[in-house]
Amino acid sequence: MYEEDIWNVENEAKQAMDVRPLLLYFYVTVQLRQGGLAGSSQAFPWIPPTNRFSDGPEPRTSNAMPKQNPLKTLCADLSRHHGIGSLALPLALLGLLLSLPGIGCSPQSSDDSNTTSVTQLGPAPDMDSLQNRLDNVLDFTLQKRRLNTEDHGAWQILHGVLAYQHEFPVQVGRDRKSVSAVEYILDGGSMVGWSVRPGDDLGDGRRGLRAIVEPGTKKGQGHADQWLAVLAQCELSPDEEIKLGSDVYTMRDFMEQVQRDCPRNLNQEWSWTLIGLTSYLPTDSTWVANDGQEWSIERLLQGEIDQDIYGSACGGTHRLIGIAMALNQHLASGGELTGAWKNADDIVQQAINHARQYQNPDGSLSTNYFRRPGNSPDLAIGLGCTGHVLEFLVLAMNDQQLAEPWVNRAAQHLCYLCEQTKEVDLECGALYHAIHGLVLFRDRVYGPRHYEAFTVAEKETAEKAE
Repeated sequence: MYEEDIWNVENEAKQAMDVRPLLLYFYVTVQLRQGGLAGSSQAFPWIPPTNRFSDGPEPRTSNAMPKQNPLKTLCADLSRHHGIGSLALPLALLGLLLSLPGIGCSPQSSDDSNTTSVTQLGPAPDMDSLQNRLDNVLDFTLQKRRLNTEDHGAWQILHGVLAYQHEFPVQVGRDRKSVSAVEYILDGGSMVGWSVRPGDDLGDGRRGLRAIVEPGTKKGQGHADQWLAVLAQCELSPDEEIKLGSDVYTMRDFMEQVQRDCPRNLNQEWSWTLIGLTSYLPTDSTWVANDGQEWSIERLLQGEIDQDIYGSACGGTHRLIGIAMALNQHLASGGELTGAWKNADDIVQQAINHARQYQNPDGSLSTNYFRRPGNSPDLAIGLGCTGHVLEFLVLAMNDQQLAEPWVNRAAQHLCYLCEQTKEVDLECGALYHAIHGLVLFRDRVYGPRHYEAFTVAEKETAEKAE
């Protein structure tokens, strides 16, 4: 649904507010306070779903979402017991939800100024209790949400790798032993969606390694150079070997093929390209691609800046993360904020300000990302949006910004969402981007830690079996 269509629905909803408003307000408020509307898979079933997270719906990780929609039940109850017509009720309810503080999206234009008006929130959470809460959430997700190569594809498994890197396990098939997903991939393990092919002749007897883009499958690579970006964040050396059948390639072969293939990126989506290449190359690097033109890191950066960032995948968080990570590498190597790099810094700081400005009183970040305020009673949607934005913030902020209380509140609320959805199937992209954000936050605020993929009981059972 386009933004102008959402505004039209909101306006129609407000016009329907004359349908027994006091009764509806009371009924909906009670339901919300009792949690009766939280956790529904689609809060407003009469509105077509939007593409909030990168590639659309995908199989959930485990268990099943509740089949019953609480809002539909509420509509039926009001219609049956209070004589409110079913045709007017949905719009009236939507209008009421939009009018409740912290629940719906209040109409507000996207102001690009750096002036912020922030809702006053309570005190920041106790730092010791937050550390314990973070560790519990991160351990539960790693140890209890398991993926396997039979039921899950590379898209899902590599999102887990993004969060936990080498420590993320994958079960080979349904019954075989779990191994490190990173080691499984490097050793030539097969999984649906891990579609890589021999690339160009690189000279010196080497060939490039090319990953095939399979957008929308929720199994294969959803965006150009996504696989390179994920593996690069696992701090693999350029000489790390990757097996493909009987052939052996390296991360350097993978990276050089990406450089050559820049003209093939017809969507001009350089987010993951920037992450992957700046993990290995200086930010002033240039090269000649397969179109015979000179390309550079700065050209890719400018290409991202020129896009409609906030209208991109996941509210623009992926483009912003690519820009922020490239900018971090540039500044760490002594680069100056001139030209495209100055524009990049302005965009990153503006997005940080918007995230702070649109934060909800409960600590969650806007379900409309950086465009305007927004909230949702659907916990899964809240987890995906707050998770993606927090992931960007932790990557983009300096130490002083990260220590601001509002960021701690966002991390605390994201922990709450993870706790409340322990028994719920979650979309892997939303889940593991949120977990990645918490891992990064935990590392920067409290220091890095080691993660154990298996509980003590599981280890003892495995030892006895051997």
